[in-house]
Amino acid sequence: MSVACCVPVVECVYCLACVRWVWKKFLYTAGRESENWGLATASEFEPVPRFCRYIIAVYEVNIRNPIWTPPGGYGIDPDWVIVKRSHEDTQGKVSPYLIYVDHQNADIVVAIRGLNLAKESDFLVLLDDKLGQAEFDGGYVHNGLLKAAEWVWEAESQVLKELVERYPDYTLTFAGHSLGAGVVTLLTMLTVKNREKLGLLDRKRIRCFAIAPARCVSLNLAVRYADIINSIVLQDDFLPRTTVALENAFKSLFCLPCLMCIMCLKDTFTMEEKMLKDPRRLYAPGRLYHIIVRKPFSFANIKPIVRTAIPVDGRFEHIVLSCNMTSDHAIIRILTEAQRTIDLMLERHHSTESMSIPVQQRMERQASLAKEHMEEHRAALQRAAALDVPQAYSPSAYGTFRDIEDGQAFGKPGESSLTISKKRESWDDLAERLFSHR
Repeated sequence: MSVACCVPVVECVYCLACVRWVWKKFLYTAGRESENWGLATASEFEPVPRFCRYIIAVYEVNIRNPIWTPPGGYGIDPDWVIVKRSHEDTQGKVSPYLIYVDHQNADIVVAIRGLNLAKESDFLVLLDDKLGQAEFDGGYVHNGLLKAAEWVWEAESQVLKELVERYPDYTLTFAGHSLGAGVVTLLTMLTVKNREKLGLLDRKRIRCFAIAPARCVSLNLAVRYADIINSIVLQDDFLPRTTVALENAFKSLFCLPCLMCIMCLKDTFTMEEKMLKDPRRLYAPGRLYHIIVRKPFSFANIKPIVRTAIPVDGRFEHIVLSCNMTSDHAIIRILTEAQRTIDLMLERHHSTESMSIPVQQRMERQASLAKEHMEEHRAALQRAAALDVPQAYSPSAYGTFRDIEDGQAFGKPGESSLTISKKRESWDDLAERLFSHR
């Protein structure tokens, strides 16, 4: 009888907790995550709309007779589309993609489209993951996305080698959206680890643009590859912020209260310090670019801005409850806002140029920007090393960064910290080791 009397009390406490959580979520705005980040420049953000167009072009059955052409076209010469694969070609192992040689911008581009809701195979790739299942380069990655990236690498590495050798001054760029963003992230990392198969390709010639990516790499990998991997997130986009396991999220699509319950319990009872101690927790990869186009609690657009940083903690940890959280994930919406943003940035840039700034000063500013990015990357690595996260014997279900030890890569799951040297390598040694293998 006494137990039965406690049930209403428990229900009331749970309801109050959920109401408090929902209220805090509604008050939480997207700009809060990046309010202390620096502003991106036109030169670094300029390629984003172009790669969005290439990704949308993958949706076309016949690129010579396009049906879904966005405003401004695709900007693609069909004669230089070297490879174009459909779902049938890939046998459902990976989303459709194309390889394009962009002579105008001296670029070899691999573009992979996002999730197709009508294809079960795409869902199987996304759901093929368990916590800590796949290890890569001293960290953890999404298992299904790693398999998809390996399939593309095995199928196209010879083609890429021929193109890289034929055009030695061109960059090799991987671009993808949503599911494809996760695949190109891991494909970029595979390429860096296997550069000898592409004729010892210089690391500086490799780059990646992950548009609205899923969380697919552990924190140490997200920071270490931030010099070549860039993630673009439009304001309230839900996917880079989804901290609940993707399997649970998709299984709960028809039970929204169940999903809200899981998220409420996780956010309420999981401390950030606990999440940082689990090396298996996955994050959005690389350097982050956050496009802000609206004021909080407003439908009106503002002059867009782009903030950028390589954060170690606070990498889009909270879902923003808004009516735009799903529409901000659409590739056509991202293209529209990215194009509007770069047009405004270029307009400001041209107005500055009209003030007759000497060429020498402009060149010095470009060199200074590159130096700032390098220093920011080093600072992020230093911050990650300074976290001094111990090797947990039994990691929790939430996970992140493992410290890098002298002469020791990242330990195996479940390995006791007693078996690992307690002496951390110095920051100078860490930086030297990480930057000397490029």
